[in-house]
Amino acid sequence: MAARAAAEEVRYYPVPEGAGPHDVAPAPDGSVWYTAQGQGALGRLDPDTGAVEQITLGDGSAPHSVIVGPDGAAWVTDGGLNAIVRVDPETEAVKAFPLPEGYGYANLNTGSFDKDGRLWFTGQEGIYGRLDPASGKVDVWNAPRGRGPYGITTTPSGEVYYASLAGNHIARIDVSIGEASPIDPPTADQGARRVWSDSKGRIWVSEWNSGQVRLACSIRQQMIGAAGSCPETSHRPMPSMSMNATRSGSPISARTPSSASTRKRRPSRASRPTATTPTCASSTGAPARYGARSPVPTALS
Repeated sequence: MAARAAAEEVRYYPVPEGAGPHDVAPAPDGSVWYTAQGQGALGRLDPDTGAVEQITLGDGSAPHSVIVGPDGAAWVTDGGLNAIVRVDPETEAVKAFPLPEGYGYANLNTGSFDKDGRLWFTGQEGIYGRLDPASGKVDVWNAPRGRGPYGITTTPSGEVYYASLAGNHIARIDVSIGEASPIDPPTADQGARRVWSDSKGRIWVSEWNSGQVRLACSIRQQMIGAAGSCPETSHRPMPSMSMNATRSGSPISARTPSSASTRKRRPSRASRPTATTPTCASSTGAPARYGARSPVPTALS
């Protein structure tokens, strides 16, 4: 009973009033990054002491998500700056990588690194993109069904998928050419919001409108239209989540990083998310059509 009580213990850490913490990411040194969306800053929490500091990201900043990259730095999708922002964990230098010139407000949401160290990201206004940290080049593609791209994930084998909240689907990105192929879950208007890959490469989706957590058992089988089972679970796969590869055209022109500013740093340790019971459903799915859009949910934060 004591072990169970310890496992269920919940601790709360206050942050500056008005910070509006949105996403969190445990850092390698044990501290925890969080996006202070309400104050245009990236926060750093020491879970051992509760100490917090915030790093200002720039005028107009409204950071959405933060992840830790292969370089150990914090990488932020900043909707206010319309840029990807890197924060050095040692010097706390801030470097922004804006979207291409002339590209409008994208409502940037989340990011995920592929196996080659490139950062893929989403924007709810209807884009997804890629940043190459080595060159600073940013490419942007129009999403095949317009508004909605939100969560994004990379599988252990290197495949990248995003979820479209307003578009009610998930999509696989061919990282070699940047083409996105939508995949329709069986529940209509489900509001696929976030997407995660587990250690076996299975795709988990949180459905904002339907209130469900979905396991897409065998994406590879679904995409090629093959029948089969999910050996990792006792559930049948969705036999045919219809999907149609939709070419998004050439990427919008690229751009290099902008100016940097510096600050100081801090250490510590982190926590982890909970698990869910797998469920797979059957579906015939509707054909994916270029340009088809579903009603946009009222809350797209």
